[in-house]
Amino acid sequence: MLVSFSYRQRGSVIERLDARARWIFSILLLFTIVIFWDIRFLLFFLALGLGQYFAAQLTWSETRRAWTFILVLMTLMVVVNTLITGSGTIASVADDGYPVWQFNTRLPLFGWQINFALTAERLWFALTQYVRVIAISALFIVVPFTMNPRSYGATFRGMGLGDRLAFSFDLAFRFVPTLARDFSITLDAQRARGYEVERVKGGIIAQIRRVAPLLVPVTMNAIIGGEDIINAMDLRCFGLRKRTWIEALSYHWYDYVWIGFAVFLFVGSLVLRYVYQIGDFWIPPGLIP
Repeated sequence: MLVSFSYRQRGSVIERLDARARWIFSILLLFTIVIFWDIRFLLFFLALGLGQYFAAQLTWSETRRAWTFILVLMTLMVVVNTLITGSGTIASVADDGYPVWQFNTRLPLFGWQINFALTAERLWFALTQYVRVIAISALFIVVPFTMNPRSYGATFRGMGLGDRLAFSFDLAFRFVPTLARDFSITLDAQRARGYEVERVKGGIIAQIRRVAPLLVPVTMNAIIGGEDIINAMDLRCFGLRKRTWIEALSYHWYDYVWIGFAVFLFVGSLVLRYVYQIGDFWIPPGLIP
């Protein structure tokens, strides 16, 4: 049985919008945000994303796990790709800059010389990346918690996708919570048989080793479940002709206003970025002596 994210009806302003309008708004804002590297513009989009987040009446307890995953993954990427190696930065940041901390040493066993310099440009670029990712996350994290799971397929079909592709996106949104449910059931079953996970000597590494064998049955169950869904759809001749959806969607005047606002921001950002050449990486002049 497929499950979905923790959706509950809140009666917020965001839920009154048509699901297609919400997706079009988020996708257009995504393309708008990624063309900027100026933190001043990114802060505006961050405020816009957080405004939508609070307008949806979400609480920290509901989205805590999602935010924790995003922040931990983003921190690892920023530390490794930006601060340490510099491979995830643009050319103007990867080049030599103003050093705020330097580290030079030679490994005695191999004779390797290690020269590392953390520059002010990299630090500011890391902060810019954080603002950029959090702005994008605030836009899309609202969707699974405030959109009725029954309207996923009809939403993507109403946006012009084919029946097969729309249903594939519907299943994709249910895959992660279904996998988490199956893992929780498998873990509880093993605990009932005396399989220890938390009380293991050796710290977090030992716990990961104890959890790793549980991934095999969960993965096999996911593969078998996917094959069952495919066989069930084939038996019902899914995709041979145009199908109907039980969920009916209709635009209202405020949906067009919401979409028009997103189009205005997208077109205006394109003009600023590629016509007036505004929005490239910016660092405060007072940060570098």
